[in-house]
Amino acid sequence: MPKMKTHSSLKDRIKITGTGKVRRYKAYKNHLMYGKSPSQKQRLGKSPIMATGDVARLKQQISNLK
Repeated sequence: MPKMKTHSSLKDRIKITGTGKVRRYKAYKNHLMYGKSPSQKQRLGKSPIMATGDVARLKQQISNLK
């Protein structure tokens, strides 16, 4: 049986925290920042923890990520 491979696009899109939670990135923070309000830019600065339902759905694809 061959080894299970990690989904390549997920390697750069998510990070695993030290406690095993999955941290994701937000959209709308790469360019055109001058048109966004300061409060919106402040909210976009933090990367949130991914929802548990989404983690369960992606668990097989991220099984090899540490």
